[in-house]
Amino acid sequence: MTTAHDTEDADLEVVEVVDAELVDDDRLPAVVAPATPAKPLVDQHTILYPGQALPTEDSGPRYTRRDYEVSEETARRLEEESAPDNTDRNYRNQRRLFAEWCASMGRVARPCTTATYVEYCAHLIAREMAPNTISTYLSAVRTWMPDDKKPGTSQARGLLREYRKNWSKRNRVKKAPPITAAMARKMVDTCDLRHPIGLRDRFVILVGRKALNRRSELAHLTFDDLTVEDGGVAEWVAFSKTDQDAEGEDTWVPADAEDPRYDPVEATRDWLNCLHRLGVDSGPVLRALTVAGTLQNRDTATVRGDFVTGDAVNDWIRGRAYKARLKDWHKITAHGLRRGGAQEIADAGGDPTKQGRWKEGSATVKKEYLDRAQTRAENPWHKVAEKRRTEAAQQ
Repeated sequence: MTTAHDTEDADLEVVEVVDAELVDDDRLPAVVAPATPAKPLVDQHTILYPGQALPTEDSGPRYTRRDYEVSEETARRLEEESAPDNTDRNYRNQRRLFAEWCASMGRVARPCTTATYVEYCAHLIAREMAPNTISTYLSAVRTWMPDDKKPGTSQARGLLREYRKNWSKRNRVKKAPPITAAMARKMVDTCDLRHPIGLRDRFVILVGRKALNRRSELAHLTFDDLTVEDGGVAEWVAFSKTDQDAEGEDTWVPADAEDPRYDPVEATRDWLNCLHRLGVDSGPVLRALTVAGTLQNRDTATVRGDFVTGDAVNDWIRGRAYKARLKDWHKITAHGLRRGGAQEIADAGGDPTKQGRWKEGSATVKKEYLDRAQTRAENPWHKVAEKRRTEAAQQ
């Protein structure tokens, strides 16, 4: 006898068997994942014209290896460009030191947080580094970060501002002494004009001071950068500290007719003629020389090649200061040529801005040269001296 309950169970079993027979293991339907819409490529700066569709990743270009690869020639140029100047070298070193500090503190170096940036500033302050040096370190770190993930600067600047106040009370920045006209002449007097080294150093002293050259500008001078005329020397400064895009600028060095020994035109002619005798008619103007006056072998100078370094120019100038028995000769550097020339122009009532390739309205020129010259010219003791001269003339 079959009960209603049994009938219900039998029906249920049939249904289950039928369902099982409808789904074969070897004929399982493919699982279709829901379509993921392409990610829109927009940000807060995107502007769409009426009717223009949203740009997406799918509508973007398809890059291949060719889009990322450079030629051997381009790679060589990039390597040469990455090896040069002191600023790049210093920045790389400062970023390395920051990364090492972050590793020792268990912090992420790149991109770093604002807290890490502020803490690093405090770390540099604790080391009692000069404020300007700390500022340079922080700049190197911040410019290393991706554009959209740079740390905030207000707190670090506040720390540095307070530190600078205390630092100024305890320390005074010592600058290279300016090389005056009298000092320059004494240095030239030590140059043996029968010897290539003497001719080279005389050229550096006289032209460098009149052109207000930075040492890097002198080190990069080439034959093509100099044009000698009777009235002076036209010097093309291919690039400088304030001309990182290398647009270049002409600088005129006027002749000095008082004495040929101290004339920059004669000094330039004599040095270029000397280079010609050494078999050099192109490339860098300043060359490393042996004691005997021959060209040094530069085969191992893989970075600079035939170009000398700014440090070498410094050594030449300091060596001449020593031979001239100048006071504090060990503090004198090639920068003294630039400082001395700029100050002489300002003391005469001129403005050295253009001659020295400073930016228009440079705070350095105003503070270091123009204001200083004006302050000295207007010193009240000049009035006292003038009065005494007047009274003496009346007696």
